[in-house]
Amino acid sequence: MSAATSIAELLAAGRDEAPAIAAPGRMPLTYAGLRRLVTDTVATLNRLGIGRNDPVAIVLPNGPEMAAAFVSIACGATTAPLNPAYRADEFDFYLGDLDARALVVERGSESAAIAVARQRGVPIVELVADPAGPAGAFVLEGTATGAAGATGLAGDDDVALVLHTSGTTSRPKIVPLRHRNVAASARNIRVALGLTPADRCLNIMPLFHIHGLIAAVLSSLGAGGSVFCAPGFNALRFFSQLGEARPTWYTAVPTMHQAILARAERNREAIAASPLRLIRSSSASLPPQVMRALEETFSVPVIESYGMTEAAHQMASNPLPPRPRKPGTVGVAAGPEVAIMDELGPDLLPQGEVGEVVIRGDNVTAGYAANPEANAKAFTDGWFRTGDQGMLDAEGYLTITGRLKELINRGGEKISPREVDEVLMDHPAVDQALTFSMPHDKLGEEVAAVVVLVEGSSAVEQELREFVARRLADFKVPRRIVFLAEIPKGATGKLQRIGLAQRLGISA
Repeated sequence: MSAATSIAELLAAGRDEAPAIAAPGRMPLTYAGLRRLVTDTVATLNRLGIGRNDPVAIVLPNGPEMAAAFVSIACGATTAPLNPAYRADEFDFYLGDLDARALVVERGSESAAIAVARQRGVPIVELVADPAGPAGAFVLEGTATGAAGATGLAGDDDVALVLHTSGTTSRPKIVPLRHRNVAASARNIRVALGLTPADRCLNIMPLFHIHGLIAAVLSSLGAGGSVFCAPGFNALRFFSQLGEARPTWYTAVPTMHQAILARAERNREAIAASPLRLIRSSSASLPPQVMRALEETFSVPVIESYGMTEAAHQMASNPLPPRPRKPGTVGVAAGPEVAIMDELGPDLLPQGEVGEVVIRGDNVTAGYAANPEANAKAFTDGWFRTGDQGMLDAEGYLTITGRLKELINRGGEKISPREVDEVLMDHPAVDQALTFSMPHDKLGEEVAAVVVLVEGSSAVEQELREFVARRLADFKVPRRIVFLAEIPKGATGKLQRIGLAQRLGISA
């Protein structure tokens, strides 16, 4: 059978009676049920005047309906999942920027997006769940607004998903991902993790983000396996979900893994009874100390992967045993080609040299929407420039040394914040650390860090500075270390370096 190039084709992997989408306290939705849901949803969209490549904003809470809505709507229109926690001004920006043809919300929703959509004249479509039915079952209800353009199932060149970049330092850019991009990425993850119909993923990632949508949902469905959709991440509930879902794997960002580890000791029985065969980490660098602790706690391999929105998520991944996993690396190319380019381009650098990580392959976006200036900067000789700095070793393992925008330029000395993070985390009193730049009147930038201490431990700033100074050159030692109860995180759980000095109100 040829490789799937659309989401509808991906769903052909599952047997009719096999579970596809599951959730706490619900009967699972089978593949036969999911395929029927796709057919019904596409027909409803067409009847409402929505067709292929029409952007449909989706504001739904995490759970099986969100997973099923993403899959079903993408098969007949372009999905644009938005964070339900956005404020009215944010919804106004995104609905306008997307030129949304409809907004999907659950019946009874009080989302600020509804008033914004009405003000903008964006039709509202209600998702009506069936609480007595299988997990994820729903119907869409709305008013027709004209005739749909291109009707029927989407093909490989139609846009399945649009997401915005984070926009930390500039206006967010629209990333269109075609069906062939997301289908390729789902296949790459399935192959990297050896997923089969017997596998079940416990999804704790938000489903308005590429990680949860592709790594948890689409890779599972493309393998004919199932995804158990938790209502968001809650470290207190994780171990009971482990018992109910009985997953063979889960995927998360490092801050989630750390929160799980903090509660692992009192949940030894749940861990011992779990059928987990692997744990996956992505979307931010996993400190080697956390990887070691996870493997010791759960007695399964931890697979660190490297992903980004523009690549429909996965670019590289540490391999499964018996091939070696290298802590501190994000593994080997796992789908697209991966190379290192010099700063100016287009020359590619040999193994062992540090430069910008570049990729090309079926999973990579063809370019940002309506943004020729960004595309000119992002693509060189057919390679997409990730904005990450890294190097490939002799065995093809990729080490990310930092985000180019996050590198600290201290009077001309370039410092990788991640390197300082890892040294700080080796101190026995440090639970989490995040290094960042703060303004300096003479050097331009100086090194700073925030630290969360292990519960019950103590340490002072000078002690930690001396600890780092024994391992790193003087210019890399943080000039300021701030102690916090919690490090600020973004909506997807990623720690945020850029702008942290400003938010904390500190300078050298």
